[in-house]
This record gives sequence, structure tokens and C-alpha cells, in this order.
Amino acid sequence: MAILVTGGIGFIGSHTVVELANNGNEVIIVDNLYNSKIEVLENIKKITGKDFRFYQFDICNKEKLEEIFKENKIDSVIHFAGYKAVGESVKEPLMYYSNNLISTINLLEVMKKFNIKKLVFSSSAAVYGIQETPKCSEKMKRGETTSPYGTTKAMIEKILEDLYISDNSWNITILRYFNPVGAHSSGLIGEDPRGTPNNLMPYILKVASGKLDVLNIYGNNYPTPDGTCIRDYIHVVDLAKGHVKALEKAPNGLNVYNLASGKGVSVLELVKTFEKVNNLKVNYKFVDRRPGDLPEYYADPTKAYNELGWKTAKNLEDICKDAWNYEKNK
Repeated sequence: MAILVTGGIGFIGSHTVVELANNGNEVIIVDNLYNSKIEVLENIKKITGKDFRFYQFDICNKEKLEEIFKENKIDSVIHFAGYKAVGESVKEPLMYYSNNLISTINLLEVMKKFNIKKLVFSSSAAVYGIQETPKCSEKMKRGETTSPYGTTKAMIEKILEDLYISDNSWNITILRYFNPVGAHSSGLIGEDPRGTPNNLMPYILKVASGKLDVLNIYGNNYPTPDGTCIRDYIHVVDLAKGHVKALEKAPNGLNVYNLASGKGVSVLELVKTFEKVNNLKVNYKFVDRRPGDLPEYYADPTKAYNELGWKTAKNLEDICKDAWNYEKNK
């Protein structure tokens, strides 16, 4: 039996495919290459020494999606596919609502038709929205989201909850990521967004490599020790291993887990660590705050440790070293 990974050529998806394959699983990948490149598939093969059945199309196409389930014996699904840029979602909300919701509903309907009811969903810390405390626990209710991207994740979580209420034979694991960064230690796969990066680490890499002139740090007057925003950064390989644990260890039913380090790191701290680890200078300047940025949030990852036996193994130095190694090898 195989695991279907939607969006399996993307940043988190590709690293998860590697970990699944290294654990002896058969993996089938579907990806429309909207925010990824076909070369990643070849690099996954190099890392694992294995081949994969790959389908290139958008899962908003329900008929094509059904073909995958007809042609393969699928046991479970990990669902990454979806648009993910916060800024783009603010500019193009209809594109985000249409793609992220329709693709997920299609997937669930096809899974139901073929009686495949084991799903791991790629959610986000964005669903916590604005909370009274910066430390986010799964016990919290979803908050007021600050972008259409975050809202689509919250809406999909609600869809999954309602689906489970209607039929509790589903086994659904919702994984809420905080800030995935880093790259595979081989330097063969990592984060490579198209155009100007939306996230901090790819932006640092572009400046460090001379592809961009300066890193804009949005705000230095937040109520934090150095005035810059604090986030919870997790190495993408640790994150990928969390998906393997979720498939293997999550109890039956509907379960939600934070995947994070549990430690808050400021923007400036990340930049300084990157400079130190890689013996580089990153040219940066402070600019005005971005609308919607919260001063501080990080995770309580205790539940994932207690129930899945998962915790992060890589630190901030590993993150910075592996990210730069990937950038140099591109």
C-alpha cells in the first residue's frame, strides 16, 4: 500500500517524501509545479536511491485526481498542496479561497469514494491568529486570522472537523507548523521560492548570495528584547519526520498537533546566527512594520512529544548551516 503526497515536490513536501521513502514507504506524488520545480524530483531520487510514481496536474481537477486512486493502491494521504504566500493571499484572496478549498474538498470526496480515510493535513500556526498569549497550545480555540492564507487553513480545519463528526471512521491528523526553515543536509533540496521571497530565510539567502542588495526587516520597535518580531523556527527535516510519526503513531480519530521547536527567536537573532555560523555579512535595514505581523508567537509542542514521540533534533545553527549549504549548491 502506498502513501499519496499532494504537493510532494514543494519545500516541505519534498523533505517529507525523503523521510517517508527512507522509512521504507511506497510514495506517490502529485504536484502542479506552481511553486516548485521538476528538478526537485530528480534530487529526491538521488537522496533516497528510489523511484517514485509522479503525476503533474492540479488536484482542483477532480477527474484526474480520481485516476490516481484508480491506478494505485493508496492507504493514506498527506495533503500539502495549496497556495501558501501570505502577502500574495492578501492581494489575491479569491485565488487562495478557490484553490485551497476546492482542491481539499475534491481530495476528500475522492478519498471518501475510494474508502480511504487516513489523512494528514498540512495546517499552519496562522490558524491561532490573534491570541492573548504568544505561546500557542492546541487547547486554544482558533483565533482571528490575519490573512486569506491563514483563513483557508482555518476553514479546512473546520471542514475536517465536520467531516469527522459526520463519519468517525476517518483518521485525520492536523499538523500546525510554525516557521519551517533550513534544507536537507545533502544540499540537494531546500526552499527556492519564485521571485522575491515572502519568508525570512529565503530572503536572507538571496541577500547573502548577492542576488538581492538588502534584507528589509519590518519593524524594530516591537515590545521584544531587540525590537524585532519573535517566531518559532523549525528545521524542515525535523518537520518532515513529524509527518512520519503522525502516520505511525497518531491515535485513531481526529487529532491536532503543533510541530515546532517551542523556542522563540527574533528576526535579528536569526540574522546574526546566520552570519556567525556561515562567516558572512548580511546587509539589512529596518523598515516600517508590515500590517498583520504579530510581535511574538511560538509553540507549545508538548502534545506531539507525549503522543507521537516527536521533538526537534536540530538547532538554529543547523538551520542556518543547512540553508546556506543548499543556496551554495543550487
